[in-house]
Amino acid sequence: MSALEMRNVGLRLGETAVLDDVSLHVGQGEFVSILGPSGAGKSTLFRLLTGALTPDRGAILRDGVPLKRDGQTFAFMPQRDALMPWRRIIDNVILGLEVQGVPRAEARARALPLFAEFGLEGFEQRYPAELSGGMRQRAALLRTVIQARPIQLLDEPFGALDALTRAQMQRWLEDRWRAARWTTLLVTHDVREAVALSDRIYVLSRRPARVISEVVVRAPRPRLGAPLPDEARALEEDLLNTLLSQTGERP
Repeated sequence: MSALEMRNVGLRLGETAVLDDVSLHVGQGEFVSILGPSGAGKSTLFRLLTGALTPDRGAILRDGVPLKRDGQTFAFMPQRDALMPWRRIIDNVILGLEVQGVPRAEARARALPLFAEFGLEGFEQRYPAELSGGMRQRAALLRTVIQARPIQLLDEPFGALDALTRAQMQRWLEDRWRAARWTTLLVTHDVREAVALSDRIYVLSRRPARVISEVVVRAPRPRLGAPLPDEARALEEDLLNTLLSQTGERP
């Protein structure tokens, strides 16, 4: 049974057809990525999952039953870190717990032991402006996972970072995921990122989006920090060609 499943989901926003019978699933402890051209509706899928939008048709299931809109299933990490500049890092990290009603002292007690694992030890009392971009993203991811939701939703979490910091964060995330096995759904434009991090990848068409490809990444982990095997490089090329076919461009 899948931890999360979308069955034949369709959505229109006004006169615009956004999603057309999208079906996908994520297994327990699996890392799944969604690729697609700009404007295809990748982030719209997350708005459906978190209850910001309601599908016109189809079903969204959690462990085989209809998803409850109770805010208890997903922890969401947006494209930018969204840290509040007036809160110290420790208090940014525990924000989601406080929203859930956890007392501040208890929330801090939960968070503090994790700062070393996330490379933030010694920065608990700093403000966001005092941290590098990569450290801010690690703080944002800690804020996401500390909520202990069953499924993590990552919406292009490294897209705003420079190339070197992005590569460092991708390697760091792969290490953390291998240790914790979070059930994770990632939206990204980065083909290499998807291949490096994912167990499976879905590719969406241009709008109205539908799934045009589902691939399994069989390359052994860890995949970052060493040359990718030939099969992974070939998969990158195939995925890129599939995406280019949706933009009208050719390699």
